[in-house]
Amino acid sequence: MATRRTIEFLDGQKAKYAVIHHSPAYTAQEVAASSHVPGKSMAKTVVVNIDGRIALAVVPANREIDMALLRYAADAGSAALADRSEFARRFEGCKMGLMPPLGVLFGMDTYVDNVLAKEEYIAFNSGSETDVITMAFNDYRRIAHPKLAHISTPTSPDFGRTRTAQL
Repeated sequence: MATRRTIEFLDGQKAKYAVIHHSPAYTAQEVAASSHVPGKSMAKTVVVNIDGRIALAVVPANREIDMALLRYAADAGSAALADRSEFARRFEGCKMGLMPPLGVLFGMDTYVDNVLAKEEYIAFNSGSETDVITMAFNDYRRIAHPKLAHISTPTSPDFGRTRTAQL
């Protein structure tokens, strides 16, 4: 079920959206496939640390965040993945890793890749492993107030293997 906090926020903003229920999925690509949403429209939300501030970086499921591009977009000295201990308590009601790209709801900035802004619709995790929210990108932009910037690169074919090897 979509988190109550996310739904209350969307309703309070008079946003037009739909909730798609799907079988449990956890990665952005799995969620996109399970909910029958194209990877280019499915938002992947990543918690980042930009100059000591926690923020959200949002890219399509079929792309990856480029920290150098994010650092440049934020006019910052540093940008890196946030450590779970830095944000674990900030997303009340959301499953870890399934946070919606609504930094405004959690008191933080949201950086969205311009590639997503070219899509008519955006789909994103609702905070649960079984529900995705879809809405017109323009409506999302109106309620989320994201900073649009070029912050991603295409996902390399060995992205999963490389990332796992580094862990």
